[in-house]
Amino acid sequence: MRLAGKVAIITGAARGQGAAAARRFVAEGARVLIGDVADEAGKALADELGPDAVYQHLDVSSEDDWVDAVRAAGELGRIDVLVNNAGVLHFSELADTSLADYERVIRVNQIGTFLGMREVIPAMSDGGGSIINVSSVEGLGGMPLLVAYSASKFAIRGMTKVAAMELGKHGIRVNSVHPGAIDTRMIPDAVGGEVPMEHVGKRVALGRVGQPSEIADLVVFLASDESSYCTGAEFVADGGATATHSLA
Repeated sequence: MRLAGKVAIITGAARGQGAAAARRFVAEGARVLIGDVADEAGKALADELGPDAVYQHLDVSSEDDWVDAVRAAGELGRIDVLVNNAGVLHFSELADTSLADYERVIRVNQIGTFLGMREVIPAMSDGGGSIINVSSVEGLGGMPLLVAYSASKFAIRGMTKVAAMELGKHGIRVNSVHPGAIDTRMIPDAVGGEVPMEHVGKRVALGRVGQPSEIADLVVFLASDESSYCTGAEFVADGGATATHSLA
C-alpha cells in the first residue's frame, strides 16, 4: 500500500493513462478524484473502483472547474497528490495549423497544467505534496506535424522546473513524466482512424509501444514517499526513443 492514506486528483482520468493511474492509486491505498470531461466513462470508472474514487467533471482549462475539483477532493481528505495528465493531440503542418486548433491544444495541455498547479498550492503548502505533470517525449524533442502539442509539452517541462524551485520550501515536489508511444486512443482519435502501433513500436530500442500501466507504475513512484528527494526532474518512459538521434 504505497499510497496508503493519500488523496489524489488525476486529470484526464476517464480512460487511457489517467484511468490506469487511477486504478493503481486506489490499489495502492489512495483515495482518488477522477477529473475529466468524459462524464459517462468517468462515472463508470469511479463506480468500478468503489468508495475510494469519486468522479468530478473537470475541464482543465476552466478556473471555475478547478476550484470545484479541489473543493471536492478536499472532502476526501487533505490533498497530497496532483497528476496533471489531461491532454489533447493535434496533427497538422505549421503552415496549415489554425489559430483555433493551436489555442485549443495550449488551453488544455499547458494552461490546464498551470491552473492545476496553482490551485492545489494552498491545499499542499501545510505539509507538502507531490505534483506530477505529464509531458511527453515531444517535450524533449520536436516532431513534424505537432507544433502545438510540442509547444505545450515543452512548456510543461519548463513550468515544472519553475514550480519545483518555488514550491520546495513548502515541501511540495514537482516532477514531469515524458511518455513515448503508449497504446491508448489518443493517436487514433487525433487522426480519425486506427494507426498501426506495432509499426511505431518497431522504431524504438525495446521494439514495442508502451502500455498505460507502465506509465502508471512511474506515476505511483513519484506520488509515493519513495521519491521524496526527487523534484524538478524529468522521468522518461519511452522504450528508448530518446536514446538516439536522427543519424542513427
